[in-house]
Amino acid sequence: MLEAKYIPYEIEYIDLKNKPRWFLDISPTGQVPLLVTETGDSLFESDAIVEYIDEVSKPLIADLSPEQRAINKAWSYQASKHYLVQCLTMQSDSKEVLTERSEKLNKAFEKADKFLGNGSFFCGETISKVDIAWLPLLHRALLVENHSGFHFLTNYPKVKILQKKLEGTGLFDKSVPDDFYESFSNFYLAERTFLGRGADFSEPSVEVVTTTSSSCCG
Repeated sequence: MLEAKYIPYEIEYIDLKNKPRWFLDISPTGQVPLLVTETGDSLFESDAIVEYIDEVSKPLIADLSPEQRAINKAWSYQASKHYLVQCLTMQSDSKEVLTERSEKLNKAFEKADKFLGNGSFFCGETISKVDIAWLPLLHRALLVENHSGFHFLTNYPKVKILQKKLEGTGLFDKSVPDDFYESFSNFYLAERTFLGRGADFSEPSVEVVTTTSSSCCG
């Protein structure tokens, strides 16, 4: 949202496995993202931060009715609640697990595809807070597609068009650090994941045999 509005900002990345004390002291939940305002207040939760930025600056879309604002919030939530779902799906180690875990994402993409107009953003021809909320999902889907050829959006042509429109804004690259693509590939597209191995659906299934063990680690 900051990039979409050309608002200057400073950003500091932290190690989530070793969070610094200064961060824990100002973060109510110990989670990222966290926005520190000019008044020193700490804001958390992505949707709340995006809404704040839109309210304290010129809105991307002006003069929305209360009904439209509520609709936009609902569609933004449909995206943000699937961030972790997508992360888990991309870590699938087999085609069976990937297929099973993709079901929730497919339902979200299907709903969005029914709502979207032909060749438009969520609110028409102008990018909005809703599109910003969907950007992470669509960005990661594109990275997976480029690496493995697996298409999360095969059956959702309108969402695919939205993905292309967002890619054309340059916000995909602007919303991540310089080393993001390497880190993303090393984690989600590594040999341990089905996507990392190229999402070859002819790959033989692996039978998992469970045994009884007195060890809690199996």
